[in-house]
Amino acid sequence: MLSPQDQQIDAAADAGIEFVASCDLPTPWATFTLHGFIEHATGKEHLALSLGKVDDGAPVLARVHSECLTGDALFSQRCDCGAQLETALRRIADEGRGVLLYLRQEGRGIGLLNKIRAYQLQQAGADTVEANHQLGFGDDLRNYCMCQPMLQHLGIASLNLMTNNPRKVDALRKDGVTIAARVPLVVNRNRFNTHYLDTKATKLGHWLPVAGSAVKTPETPKE
Repeated sequence: MLSPQDQQIDAAADAGIEFVASCDLPTPWATFTLHGFIEHATGKEHLALSLGKVDDGAPVLARVHSECLTGDALFSQRCDCGAQLETALRRIADEGRGVLLYLRQEGRGIGLLNKIRAYQLQQAGADTVEANHQLGFGDDLRNYCMCQPMLQHLGIASLNLMTNNPRKVDALRKDGVTIAARVPLVVNRNRFNTHYLDTKATKLGHWLPVAGSAVKTPETPKE
C-alpha cells in the first residue's frame, strides 16, 4: 500500500506535474521550503514556497503568483507584481504558516519578449488589454491547472487566497482548489502604474480601487 506522501506524488504525476526536489530557502522574512515541479506538457518549471505545517487540513494563507521578471526581479514600477510577491511572503512569514505558488506564466501568458512589445504599445497610448489585442493575444492567457496537483502534493486542503483577481478565484475553483476566503492584496499604487491598475479594475474586473472612486470589495462567493 502506498504511503500518503507517495499517493500525493502519484496524483501530481497523473496530472502531468512531476515533483523534483525540495530545499531550504532563507529569505529576509523567514526560511521557507522551496519545492520544484516540472509541467511535462509545456516543459515549464513551477515552484512552491511553503512555511510551517500546511498539511493539517486547516485553510492555508496562500498566494498564486505568476512570474513577472520585470516586476519581481528588476523592480519595475509599471505593475504591482513585485510588491505583491514581497508582501505575500512577508504576510506568510508573519503568520508562520502558508504557501506561495510561483508559476512560470510571464506577461499573463504571452512571454517576456511579447510583454516588452506590449509595453512599447502602452508607451504609445494603448492600455494593457488593448496592447495584448493589438499583438493578437487575448486579455489573459494564463491557466492554473498545475496548482491543484502541486497543492495536493504538499497536503494542502484549502486556501485563504491573497488575490484581487476574480478570474483566478473562479479558475482555481474550477480546477478543484478549495478557497475558504479571499484576502485582498492591494499594494504599490504609484504614478507609473495607476492607469495599469485602473485598467485591471475596469476591463478585467479586479477588486481594486479606481482613481477617484471607492475600493471595489465585493464578497467572494463561498464554496
